[in-house]
Amino acid sequence: MNEVRAAGAAGQTSVHLKVGFILLPHFTLLPFAAFVDCLRLAADEGDSSRQIHVRWSVLGDPGHPVRASCGVELPPWEPFGDPARFDYLVVVGGLLSPGPPADASTVAYLRAADARGVPLIGLCTGPFALIQAGLMNGRRCCVSWYHYRDLVERFPEVTPVADQLFVVDGNRITCAGGVAAADLAAWLIERHCGRAWAQKSLHIMLIDRARRGTTSQPQPALAEQVRDNRVRRAVLLIEQHLTEPLDSAELARRLNLSKRQLERGFRHELGMSPQQFSRQLRLRYGLWLTTHTDRPITEIGAECGFADTAHFSRQFKALFRESPSQARSRHGAPEPTRTRPALASPDADLFESAVAPVEPGLAPPTR
Repeated sequence: MNEVRAAGAAGQTSVHLKVGFILLPHFTLLPFAAFVDCLRLAADEGDSSRQIHVRWSVLGDPGHPVRASCGVELPPWEPFGDPARFDYLVVVGGLLSPGPPADASTVAYLRAADARGVPLIGLCTGPFALIQAGLMNGRRCCVSWYHYRDLVERFPEVTPVADQLFVVDGNRITCAGGVAAADLAAWLIERHCGRAWAQKSLHIMLIDRARRGTTSQPQPALAEQVRDNRVRRAVLLIEQHLTEPLDSAELARRLNLSKRQLERGFRHELGMSPQQFSRQLRLRYGLWLTTHTDRPITEIGAECGFADTAHFSRQFKALFRESPSQARSRHGAPEPTRTRPALASPDADLFESAVAPVEPGLAPPTR
């Protein structure tokens, strides 16, 4: 770690992008790792990890490691200090607790960063800390479909966005988390360091291309507002087992209910049985995959928990009144890719630009 910082100090004059990370308790490791690895690979030639073109640090109390949701502990590298030394501050959230998302010192630091004009980024549930600090008033806030209800219930004054990977609203950037953090990191790298560096990072990470922030989240969205807590918990279980659906008896067992109680609750809340709801949810997920990806229909059917393509296609047509191939054609989705293009040619344009127009409030990139 000391070698990395020393290399960063030696290459101070060529630094194009400086990022500070604030990890909240029980943060999710994947979005942090995806984001910081994109920065690492864009910072130097090859895979040497020297902080030359890009610098980053983990801020907080070095004497108190922060525990991720998976149990991994990561000690901050340095105290908060002057926020103006960074181009962006990234708050990484994760599991939600009943209490405030961030402690008083973190909230004070975020407010100080705002006063100095430092753009703030929230990953996963990181935006909850920005809201707690009063820094998202009148802003759109990207949130994962999984935490959409948490955001609405805790902060009804905020405008939630659960159908995009990330949202740039002035000098506030919020991201749903997961692998979308790599897409956001690539967008920042392209703005500050150039397209070639963003392309290099993604290719080494075995990511074909960056997705735009406006790309839809793959979400099994529930339109109805479920009030019965037992049904809500059942819905969450169904959402988590799309590929291998749980039958009503297994759902009831996991919720410590009788099968009859479970089915009565679904009929009252949603007007259908648990199995009917599960099938519709999986089919709607299949519709999203069909119209937003180039994955083969056979693969999509299996992903959505159907035993064979014919069964998937029949159920799909019964619900949407068109076959999967007709839906794909109508939405203009790409045909399935058979082979991956070779990367040998330097002229191959394999990187779909993640650059969107620079939003008001974000300073243009500096070199």
